[in-house]
Amino acid sequence: MHRVAFSAGRSVNTASKISSLRTFASVSSASKNHRVVVVGGGSAGLAISHQLLRTGKFTQDDIAIVDPAAYHDYQPGWTLVGGGLKTKEELRKPMSSLVDSKLKLYNQGVGSFAPEENLVTLGNGDNVGYEHLVVAPGIGIKYDNIKGLPEALADQSTPVSTIYGYETCDKVFRNIKEFRGGEALFTLPTGVVKCAGAPQKAMWLALDHWKKAGLYDPSNVANSPIKISFATALPVMFGVPKYSATLEQLRKERGVEAMFQHDLVEINGDKAIFARLDGSEEKVSKRFDLLHVVPKMGPHAFIKDSPLANAAGFVDVEDVTLRHKKFSNVWSAGDASSLPTAKTAAAVTSQAPVLVQNMLQSIEGKELNAAYDGYTSCPLLTEYGKVLLAEFKYGGQPKETFAKFGVDQAVPRRAFYHLKKDFFPWVYYNNMVKGTWGGPKGWVW
Repeated sequence: MHRVAFSAGRSVNTASKISSLRTFASVSSASKNHRVVVVGGGSAGLAISHQLLRTGKFTQDDIAIVDPAAYHDYQPGWTLVGGGLKTKEELRKPMSSLVDSKLKLYNQGVGSFAPEENLVTLGNGDNVGYEHLVVAPGIGIKYDNIKGLPEALADQSTPVSTIYGYETCDKVFRNIKEFRGGEALFTLPTGVVKCAGAPQKAMWLALDHWKKAGLYDPSNVANSPIKISFATALPVMFGVPKYSATLEQLRKERGVEAMFQHDLVEINGDKAIFARLDGSEEKVSKRFDLLHVVPKMGPHAFIKDSPLANAAGFVDVEDVTLRHKKFSNVWSAGDASSLPTAKTAAAVTSQAPVLVQNMLQSIEGKELNAAYDGYTSCPLLTEYGKVLLAEFKYGGQPKETFAKFGVDQAVPRRAFYHLKKDFFPWVYYNNMVKGTWGGPKGWVW
């Protein structure tokens, strides 16, 4: 795994060595030119664009955002929708309403990148030139990669749902409320996903709902109308050992069947078909009466097929500086980046200031001096009213905000629940996308 060495707070940046003498003369060949082009109007793209603007070093239309979406969704809130705690409509805003008037918004997709020429070709064929490029379009949901899933989700009469889409997240709680008995199955696929803890959040809230409705008794599962199973591609409940231990304990206490190293590959009627990841070639078929699916995910084709991508299809940046390993004026953050940490909005709160600081250093011809340590977070709902607040950095090492107060964040707490349910959605739209929220560091800029 590539790392950037630091000495006395200054970086030794391989990209700057490779291409420090590049000029931006080719920018003039574009029909539209900007000092910075940001691809993506999601959590990372908006936070970075507004943080750059707030430095006071950029004027009208110096910074452009490229994104085809008409709306911006607070996606971490879809778990709350799936649990009946929010409506999806209250978590959505028009994209244009979130972009400062000093920024130029191209409401287009991306056709291709030409980093040697400092050009982005938009979906309509226009070329946009840049001095610096930030690539942060997130990742795509690959519904078709699970056979039968698109059809099952589209049919409102099926007991199949997912919190991973605006059109489907409210179907989750409808299914949970209507479910009176049978086999309830929750899945987590192999590969990268947005917030790997979210699949469990849906399961734990469903379990608590059924418990309160008298349909599930953790102390007497055998005689409960509902049986619950969690089928995960992982060999454990969670990728960070400290939090996985707590979640495994909860799983056992609550009578949830674990199907470790099972990857959902097909839905056929009321059968979920899994590939085994433990070396066995034999597939497993499990009947269900309710199914919550996490679709497979991956990089967008316009990233994967570009010169910016690594072998896995993500923007190939240095883990510490967030600068591209080959093109010194290209940067990336968020889900589209190759950064080896969990893909969450919380990670962006730490990545954005590092990227902004290092870009400014680069513009001024200075060594990069900001470092990202891999911080990310997952506020994991374990029941209504309690959240396990997982915070960690590279290597799965806990980096907990409240540890200095003697708080063990592996213990689910009500205070963390209100952070997840009330504070984070509020601070997201009021501060994070406006570039004034730095996560654990609080308000910035």
